[in-house]
Amino acid sequence: DQERAALDEELDRGRGAFATVAEHAARLERRIDLLTEAADTVRAAELADRRLKEADARLADAAYQEGFATPDEAAEAFLDEGERRGAEERLHVWQAEEAVVADRLAEPGTAAAAALPPADPAAAEAAHTAAERALREADSALAAARERAANLTDLSRRAAAEVHRLGPLREEYERVARLAALTAGTSAENERRMRLESYVLAARLEQVAAAATARLLRMSSGRYTLVHSDARSGAKRAGLGLHVVDAWTGNERDTATLSGGETFFASLALALGLADVVTDEAGGVRLDTLFIDEGFGSLDEQTLDEVLDVLDSLRERDRSVGIVSHVGDLRRRIPAQLEVVKERHGSAVRLRAGGDALSG
Repeated sequence: DQERAALDEELDRGRGAFATVAEHAARLERRIDLLTEAADTVRAAELADRRLKEADARLADAAYQEGFATPDEAAEAFLDEGERRGAEERLHVWQAEEAVVADRLAEPGTAAAAALPPADPAAAEAAHTAAERALREADSALAAARERAANLTDLSRRAAAEVHRLGPLREEYERVARLAALTAGTSAENERRMRLESYVLAARLEQVAAAATARLLRMSSGRYTLVHSDARSGAKRAGLGLHVVDAWTGNERDTATLSGGETFFASLALALGLADVVTDEAGGVRLDTLFIDEGFGSLDEQTLDEVLDVLDSLRERDRSVGIVSHVGDLRRRIPAQLEVVKERHGSAVRLRAGGDALSG
């Protein structure tokens, strides 16, 4: 690149203000020819002048020797036949040239040119200078444009090489991006907008819903069944929805349509179903203790009895079930109780086992 830059600089010096080195060289050769011709002319003129001086000296000497004061006097006094013929010939030549000049002056173009105002050499010189300056500027602009064109050509070549190199990477990126969008639930190919983790959890939710249904049927006297739903609701993502099937109407509806008491025992059934699934997945490890905080006050008497029957069935399997509640009817059904009593100096806890009460 440095050598090429040096050669370009040398080429620019050789080209000068011309478009090419060849044009500059041709111009210089024409100037050399003119200078050579001018030098030959000057030498010829000097030689002629020197010969003329020598001839004048010889003529003056010859005239002096012949008794004349000047060569002019000798010339006036004597003209040979040859000189006369030469003079006549020169006269004829002058007359012929005069006729040619007269004819040329009589031409319409020459007469019109003669009628024009005198030429303005200063204005012509200024126009010539301006034209040369414009030529130099145009030559500089042309060189800059050629350099930019070369740079753009190089950039285009490099860009094409980069595009060719990035082709496989783009294909791999598009494949990975498509898979990522599909697993994230943002792809148009994922019609339910379900994430991969939601898809995996949906299978577990189906197991939990199936296990919870066994308890919910008993609590609701065979009315309700929980089913997993992967349907979309508006702009929300699908995958982890739960619906309840009402055996009385045969319709499937959202769990949000359940009443307060129904929501409580449906949630309790889900908790028990989740405990069963966890027990199965943990290699038979049991969840021996379950605490239920409030919610019983929203149940009617029949539903409360059915829920407590389910909890009793858990206790019969050596599981401990703790209930936190203010419902008085539960006192009849639960023999072992921890009662929290408000007192003046703070709350106190009493243990009731059957009809006995122990304070602490």
